[in-house]
Amino acid sequence: MIEPKVFSVGQINRYIKNLLENDFILNSLLVQGEISNFKAHSSGHWYFTLKDAQGAISCVIFKQDAAQIPFEPENGMQVILAGHVSLYEKTGQYQLYGEFLQPVGMGALQIAFEQMKEKLSEEGLFDPDFKRELPEHVETIAVITSPTGAAVRDIIQIAKRRDPRVKIALFPTLVQGESAAEDIVKSLKLANDWGKADVIILGRGGGSMEDLWAFNEEIVARAIFASEVPVISAVGHETDFTIADFVSDMRAPTPSAAAELATVHLESIKMGVEELTDRLTRDVQAVLTTSQRRLDFLKERPVLKRPLERIQRTQIYLEEKERLLLRETLRKLEKNNMRLGAAGARLEAVSPFSIMQRGYAMAMDEKGMPVTSVLSAKEGQALQVRMKDGILETTVTGKKGFDGGKEESDI
Repeated sequence: MIEPKVFSVGQINRYIKNLLENDFILNSLLVQGEISNFKAHSSGHWYFTLKDAQGAISCVIFKQDAAQIPFEPENGMQVILAGHVSLYEKTGQYQLYGEFLQPVGMGALQIAFEQMKEKLSEEGLFDPDFKRELPEHVETIAVITSPTGAAVRDIIQIAKRRDPRVKIALFPTLVQGESAAEDIVKSLKLANDWGKADVIILGRGGGSMEDLWAFNEEIVARAIFASEVPVISAVGHETDFTIADFVSDMRAPTPSAAAELATVHLESIKMGVEELTDRLTRDVQAVLTTSQRRLDFLKERPVLKRPLERIQRTQIYLEEKERLLLRETLRKLEKNNMRLGAAGARLEAVSPFSIMQRGYAMAMDEKGMPVTSVLSAKEGQALQVRMKDGILETTVTGKKGFDGGKEESDI
């Protein structure tokens, strides 16, 4: 009797793993499904589940493959995963090992573009408040582009045609390929460190989304945002939009348009100055003509024709007014003097001193107060009697009263 062979768990798992990896179909296949339970591990590996209405399968994409995928998967995203089926021996769980991921519907690069755009927008890199104004007068332009492309020729030709004085410094840069993003960042730093550029034009000619992808890289966007020199983005054609366009201080639809934005058109300025000069000449001539007409009008006025005659008439008028004013003043003074004399006479008539001149006297007590009644005087009281020519010192020895002018008995 043949005893059955006993296998270990590890042997079974290894055997099944070999079967799966050597299967013609399972060794290389495309699987479509919906992503769920997505997790980007700190190691750089991606772990998720791919599912549909009939089932689900665990998936993993290792770091080196994940780095080649331009977008980051999201839960609910429909994708096609390219890879192979194998078994993880430690758990005995079979899973799909992905090598590339392609979204269903929208392309991978478009998804990556939208994700990057949303991320940087939320961080404020597109905020208009951070946009710098281009200098009004640009003397030096730093051009970051390929030295062999048509873009640099267009920029130089148009800039020099508009303003022959402008200086252009070319920073030769890769604008396509795996190393392009790093090279663009390097050139941006060099242009800033140079310190002579008034504005930077970053651009290239048209191409596919893949050709322009370096201008959608995060490191390029952050380098543009950090630039101390204003940056004009001029990538591709008018219908092409890149992340660099949104973060730059100004977007130009083409490299040629960027050259126009960065320079002033001297011929237009010259024509403008000539037009202003003509307008100023016309305005000055109009003012002079109006002033001359007014001067001619004033010259015809009598006051300007015979100025001495007007002065003499005015002098006569003023002299007449002076005489009238003097006469009226004297009349009023005389009238006031008469009123003052009459008032003085009336005042003199009621003055005690005038009464004394007629033989009357006024008695006063020791304090100099008038004594107007015998009732207010006391016997033995010293009094002063003021007369017209002096004062009598006297003492009250007795008092008699009067009633209606008749003498009465002693009081």
